[in-house]
Amino acid sequence: MKKIVNYWFLFLGIFALIITTSCSEDTGHDPLEKNGNAPGEVSNIAIQNLSGKVRLTYTAPSDEDLLYIVAEYTLENGREMEVKSSYYSNTMLLEGFSGLSEITVNVYAVNRSEVKSQPVTITVKPKKAAIFAIKESLTAQTDFGGLRIRAQNPDTEDIAILVMQRNDQGDFEPIPNSIYTSASEIDQALRGFDTINQEFAIAVRDRWLNVTDTIFTQIKPLFEQLIPRAQFKGLKLSNDAKADYPVSNLFDGQTFWWWGSYFTSRTVDTENHLVTFDIGQITKLSRLHIWNFSEPIGGQQLYYYLGAMKQFRIWGANELNDGDLSGWTLLGEYEVVKPSGLPYAQENNDDLVAARDGADYEIPIDAPAVRYLRIQCLENWAGGEFMAVSEVQVFGNPNF
Repeated sequence: MKKIVNYWFLFLGIFALIITTSCSEDTGHDPLEKNGNAPGEVSNIAIQNLSGKVRLTYTAPSDEDLLYIVAEYTLENGREMEVKSSYYSNTMLLEGFSGLSEITVNVYAVNRSEVKSQPVTITVKPKKAAIFAIKESLTAQTDFGGLRIRAQNPDTEDIAILVMQRNDQGDFEPIPNSIYTSASEIDQALRGFDTINQEFAIAVRDRWLNVTDTIFTQIKPLFEQLIPRAQFKGLKLSNDAKADYPVSNLFDGQTFWWWGSYFTSRTVDTENHLVTFDIGQITKLSRLHIWNFSEPIGGQQLYYYLGAMKQFRIWGANELNDGDLSGWTLLGEYEVVKPSGLPYAQENNDDLVAARDGADYEIPIDAPAVRYLRIQCLENWAGGEFMAVSEVQVFGNPNF
């Protein structure tokens, strides 16, 4: 036993020596090489001025210890920028310009000892940033409960459309639900405003804080209300899909539990999985707010699963027929997008946040007023047509 203990202490002593030696040789983040000679300069720089960007192509010096090429410049708004490119590449993209002025750029070669070459100074004049074209395409129109913003963003730039109103001090400031997007086609309603004349100021900003001039407009939002579900009534037309639950489950106030949800039969082979209901009066619709059913699987709720609708249509009419859709008006066709993009049966917190409170499906403002509604599931997340819906709320103006 004594020998074992002695060997153990010997092992600990050697281990401590190794650790001490390793720590004593730690040189922090200093370059591994010590070459104080500056590398050669970058040459043959070609400039391609783009919208809010500049692409440089160049010839790097032939130094064996070259590590990267770096471009340094200051944006019009004072932000200092640095863009690096590996020595394997001969091009780099400089971003963040407003495109309203010429900018000086210094280009350096840097070796493995972090020694810079002499700068090569160039002048770039990028085209106007995308935000200015987006602003020119932007329209603001009255909508139910607020205003609708439309704009074109063909380059799918990350932008903010700042919708502003006056604060208590009389200064314009962005409202909380301003638009942040990279969508190519921007078409978004901002709601929650009183139906009186409202003054709005609107500007477009990019992620480098370049901002356009401001658009000023007066908007009087259209009246919108939640249509009382007490006046709703489930219907059954000849081509509605078989269901084991009453249609009234769609508007019973239950947004989570299976016994308050509506399911069409998975075993029924029918051309259309349709459900029909009466909202009680002819109404100019603004939107339907729909909660897809969430399946409890493996201790979590999956919202993009089985019969939850992935693609669907909303139909409307003022007279009932035998169910033939030729007698109904198509109010909208919709696709539900899972934010994470994860494979089927895999969901993350982004998906949960997007789905748990339901979602708005807007009805075009030029659609006719209707009394009867049908929801048609075109495809669910399992790839079939049967539907699983927890709840539907209807918004609009019955006094149109």
